[in-house]
Amino acid sequence: MYSMRVAPIDCVLVSFALALLCAVPGNALAGPVLDQAAIEAAIPVPEPANVPPPTAADIGIVAPEAPDRADTAPTSTPRNPETVDVKSLTGEDLVKAPTAGGMEAADVAVAEKLRDLLANRLGKFISRDDDRAAVEAFYRDRGFAPLWTTEGAPNARASGAIAYLRKVAADGFDPDDYPVPDFAAASDPDARARADVTLTDSVLTFARHARTGRVHFSRVSAAISYQLQYPDPAEVLSRVAASDNPGETLGSYNPQQPGYKALKAKLAEARAKIGEPEAIVRIPEGPTLRPGMEDSRVPILRKRLTMTGDADSLRYDDDVAEAVMSFQRQAGLSPDGLLGPNTLARLNGKAGARSDVVDTITANMERWRWLPRDLGTTHVMLNIPDYTLKVVDHGNTVWSTRVVVGKPGRMATPLFSDTIKFITVNPTWNVPPSIIRNEYLPALAQDPDALDRIGLKVVRNRNGTIRIYQPPGARNALGRIRFNFPNKFLVYQHDTPDKHLFARSKRAFSHGCMRVQDPDKYAEVLLSLTQPADGYTVDRIRRMYGAGERNIKLDRPIPVHLTYQTAFVDEAGSLQRRDDVYGRDARILALLKGSDANVADIRIERRETSTKPVAARLPARQPGGLFQRRDRRAQADGPYDGPGGFFGLFFR
Repeated sequence: MYSMRVAPIDCVLVSFALALLCAVPGNALAGPVLDQAAIEAAIPVPEPANVPPPTAADIGIVAPEAPDRADTAPTSTPRNPETVDVKSLTGEDLVKAPTAGGMEAADVAVAEKLRDLLANRLGKFISRDDDRAAVEAFYRDRGFAPLWTTEGAPNARASGAIAYLRKVAADGFDPDDYPVPDFAAASDPDARARADVTLTDSVLTFARHARTGRVHFSRVSAAISYQLQYPDPAEVLSRVAASDNPGETLGSYNPQQPGYKALKAKLAEARAKIGEPEAIVRIPEGPTLRPGMEDSRVPILRKRLTMTGDADSLRYDDDVAEAVMSFQRQAGLSPDGLLGPNTLARLNGKAGARSDVVDTITANMERWRWLPRDLGTTHVMLNIPDYTLKVVDHGNTVWSTRVVVGKPGRMATPLFSDTIKFITVNPTWNVPPSIIRNEYLPALAQDPDALDRIGLKVVRNRNGTIRIYQPPGARNALGRIRFNFPNKFLVYQHDTPDKHLFARSKRAFSHGCMRVQDPDKYAEVLLSLTQPADGYTVDRIRRMYGAGERNIKLDRPIPVHLTYQTAFVDEAGSLQRRDDVYGRDARILALLKGSDANVADIRIERRETSTKPVAARLPARQPGGLFQRRDRRAQADGPYDGPGGFFGLFFR
C-alpha cells in the first residue's frame, strides 16, 4: 500500500498504471503477472525524506474567515473543498494539524489554551460581566486565535498597544491601572494565553476609563448627573484588531474637545517642572493702588505682569492699570484696574509644589470625560468656579456674562448637560416648600404681614394645600426672564432684581439656580442663533415686560453644560486656576489615590429621591396641610433657588 506521503503526481501515475492493467484482454492474464517489485521499478516512488509533511488543507481542514490582520501573511488556497471548523476541533486534532485555521503551530497551541481559559477561567482575568461576554465572543469568532501574538511572539499590534498604555500618564491616568504582560517571559502556550487575555482586559479597561472616567460621578456627589456613553467592548476589540495604529485607536476614546487637549498640553508642562518651586514674583501688601499714585511696589508689579517700558518707575499709570485690568478679567475678578486686596492675593497666588498643579489639571481632565463628546455646534457652557457663562457657536465664544451660582453644601449648583427649550418672559415664582419651611414660616411667626409687604401671595389649592407665589413684576425674585432646560434637579437660569452681587469676585450665593447678569442680552443672543429671522433684540424683549407670562420656544433647542472647571486654558493660551468652591477636586483626587480606587469607576446606586432637592423630600402631612404635596407649577419652577434668608428675597 502506498503511504500518504506519495506526491499527488505520483498518485496519478500509479492510478494510470493500474488502469492499464485492468484493461488488458482476458487471454493476456494468463501471461506473466507483474509483481509489486516490477510495478515499483516501472513507476519510481520518491524517498519519504524528500516529501514535505501534509498541510491542514491536505487532510481536509480549512480555516474560517478571520478579520484582516496586518501582521498575518496571506495563506494559500486550500485544495480540498471539505472544511472542518477550528472551533469544533479537539486538542488532539489541533496538535495533529499544526497549521489549522491559518495559524502556525505555536498559535494553534495557544488557541487551544485560550479556548480552555475562556471556558473555565475567564472570570480571573476579565472582571466585568459585559466585558467577559464580549471577550469570549470575540475570541470564539476568530477561532480562538491569539490577538496579540503571531508565531509565539508579540506582533506589531501588541507593541503599539503596550507602548501607548505605558504612556497614558500624558492623559492624567496611572499606567499601573493598565498592566501589560511580559510576552518574552511567557514560555509556554498556557502562559501566552494568559498574557493575551491580560492585555485584552487592559485595553478594554483603558477604553472605558478614557470614554467615561476612572471615577464615576455618583461617587463624587448626588448633585451630578450625566448620560455616560460607555464604549461597546466588542467594538473596541474589533477596532483595535483592524487598526494599523492601535495606540491612535485607543487615544481616540479620550475627549477630543479643544479644552481637553489644551489641558493635556499644560499637564505635560507642569510635569516637566515637578520638583521646581513655582516662580512667583510676590508683591508686598499695602494700601490699594489707583492710577496716579506712586508706590515702591509698582516696579515689582510691572515685573509680575511682565510689562515693558520703564521698569523702575514708581508711578501707577494708565498702562499699569490696564495691565491689572487684563489680569483681573483672566482671574474672574472685577476689572476695575485697582490693586486691592483680592487682586493682590490672586497675583501672589499659592507658592508650592508643581504636583498641586498636576492634581488640579488631572481632576479637571477627569470631569471632561463625563461631558458629552458632542457639545453641540452651538452651546452654552457655564463654569461654576469661574462664575461665568459663555455662548459658543462653531468653536468661537460669541458672548459671555457673569453669573451667581449656588452656595456650597446642599444648595450647590448641580452638574449636568441638557438643552434650553424655551424662555419665559415675566415669570411667576412659586416659592418652594423648603424655603417656606426654613425661612418664611419663622418670619411669619414674628410678623404676620411680612409676606404681603414683599408682594407674595398665599392661595389654597384645590387639594387643600397652600401655595405661596410671587406674581410677575419688577420685584419678582426671578427678575424678568427665566431660561428653561427641564431637569431632575429643577434648576434653571434667570434674571434677578438685585445686581450688586455680580460685582463680587466670588459669587456663590443662590439656592442652586443660576442668576445671569445680562439676561435680556442673553435672550437676544440665543434667539438670534436659533431663529434669526424673528428679529429678537434687547429692545424688543424689554417691550415684552409686563404682568403676564410669555413663553418663547426655541426653534432649535441649545445644549447647556453646567461644568466645574477649576483649571482651564484661556484664549491667550494661559492656564487659569480657580478655587475648589464645592470640594469637587478634593473628592475626585481622594478617590483616585485612596483604597477605593479599584472600584471608583463603579456607579453608586442611590434612591432617586436622594438626588432631588430638599423640597422634594419633605415628609407628607395631613390633608390640607401646607406640605401635603408640591404644586406642579412650583415643581416646574424649581425648589433650589430663593432668598438667602427671609429679607434676602432679592439676593437670588
